[in-house]
Amino acid sequence: MTTGVPARPAVPARGTVERRRVRRRVMASVVRTLVVTVTMVAIYATAPLDRRPAGAVAMRLVLELLALVLVLAWQIRSVGRSPHPVLRGVESLVVSVPLLVLSFAATYAVVDHNNPGSFTEALSRLDAAYLAVTVLATVGFGDITPVTETARSLVMAQMLVDLAFVGLVAKVLVGAVRRRRDEMQSVADMAEDGEVDPT
Repeated sequence: MTTGVPARPAVPARGTVERRRVRRRVMASVVRTLVVTVTMVAIYATAPLDRRPAGAVAMRLVLELLALVLVLAWQIRSVGRSPHPVLRGVESLVVSVPLLVLSFAATYAVVDHNNPGSFTEALSRLDAAYLAVTVLATVGFGDITPVTETARSLVMAQMLVDLAFVGLVAKVLVGAVRRRRDEMQSVADMAEDGEVDPT
């Protein structure tokens, strides 16, 4: 028997709605990091690296590393303000690593182009990126090695920057994530106790 009153649509359980929100946030983060990473790789692949004057290589690397520092500072700040600090922290690392690798890869490609024989073999862009990744990962296969003092100096500089990056950046990002999570938990606890309005 029907009463003529339309049936109310089923309301999804609170957990289901929250899982959907989390899934959307994660997917948005994945899309953002993919777009940024693909853009950086596309710029690296198409940049006129063979037109850089020899004296500008060191200055260009310094500017690229300064850009990395600025990106990291912005990312750390955004972690500290994000309602989802862990997701933002992971996003920050995923964006920063390719920027670091591609900065050194571009420098290696330019040095090899301007001074053939700087490495044990001529470097294509892919070879230069491969070398930068093996140095970052401290794998050191030995198939591509620096030969000239300039090339060795650059590889040593990358090793030092990589150590600082892994140590300091990871510590700072993890610290920012922890601080933000603690802040959020503190506000949630205070709201639960009625001390503050949760909105």
